[in-house]
Amino acid sequence: MEGTIIQTADPRAEYRALHEEIDVAIRSVLEGPSYVLGDAVRRFEEEFAGHVGVSHGIGVNNGTDAIHLALRALEIGTGDEVITVSHTAVATVAAICMAGATPVLADVDPVSRTLDPDWVKGLITARTKAVLPVHLYGHPADMAGLTKICADHGLSMVEDCAQAHGARFHGQRVGRFGVLSTFSFYPTKNLGAIGDAGLVATNDASLAERLRMLRQYGWERPQFSEIQGWNSRMDPLQAAILSVKLKHLDARTERRRVIAETYNIRLRDLPLVLPAEGSGCFHVYHLYVVELPDEATRNALRDHLARSGINAGIHYPYAVHQQPAYQPWIRTSAMVVTERLASTVLSLPLYPDLTDHEIHRVCDAVRTFYGSLE
Repeated sequence: MEGTIIQTADPRAEYRALHEEIDVAIRSVLEGPSYVLGDAVRRFEEEFAGHVGVSHGIGVNNGTDAIHLALRALEIGTGDEVITVSHTAVATVAAICMAGATPVLADVDPVSRTLDPDWVKGLITARTKAVLPVHLYGHPADMAGLTKICADHGLSMVEDCAQAHGARFHGQRVGRFGVLSTFSFYPTKNLGAIGDAGLVATNDASLAERLRMLRQYGWERPQFSEIQGWNSRMDPLQAAILSVKLKHLDARTERRRVIAETYNIRLRDLPLVLPAEGSGCFHVYHLYVVELPDEATRNALRDHLARSGINAGIHYPYAVHQQPAYQPWIRTSAMVVTERLASTVLSLPLYPDLTDHEIHRVCDAVRTFYGSLE
């Protein structure tokens, strides 16, 4: 093993790089006067909405709550269906169930690994109320195809942008296409808090106001619930930290893309399926995910990397429809691409603070693995 362990992601490295600015931001919150919501949250909501290119941002407790409350704001619930993917973090589907709606799962495009519009068309019923694409791994879903389907069938689009801060589809940032879009700021995200946080973005002022009520007991004014709501308020400490990190997001995204291109160049002659950037798309490489020929080879490469001091991840080893907790709610059929990905994908380390030496360590270790097979 050479040197330190290389992690799949390392949010501590970002804190070390930005600690002076982050510590000042934390101190400003500690000095008050507001420890719940307040100016720090309002400031970040405005800054992030501006970054996405929409009018309103509503900070909530986490990305799962963001999806749940977005659906509630659209009055989607019991008896309604929401079409999304099974190849995603389970939070996407868990949030649909939290709203009382039924998740209907579609297969993904084999290249972008995002929601396949052709599948969506065949899943629409009289009960379908929304389509929820996931911009997975940092790559935009096919927003042209999905937007047309929603328009043709009178469906709401809610974007899951948890892994795609700053990604673009034909020049527009993701988060601008749906009537509502949701973001997670989990620590390992491209824009990550030091704890949990999430946000719903929209251009619709009435939906924004409804979301502000839903996140705090349905209050239109203090202590008076106009509608049933929840407690899902963004922590001002996290908001202050995120405001600092947002200033550096574009530069750190470019570093992600440089690392991804290094992997592309050094690994392109190996029997791996490397990530592809679709025409008109801007990939932000939340994860750098390769595909192996089969599960045994994937697991063997992962074990080889671990022995070399490199932690590679699997996103995700089980599709949502393969997990017992969600099977009673899910109406779906065989999904060839999704099930293949679950057994063959591997996420190589990728975060902006990786050094060039560490990047080449990863590449050398992958190449050594294939050399040993000859």
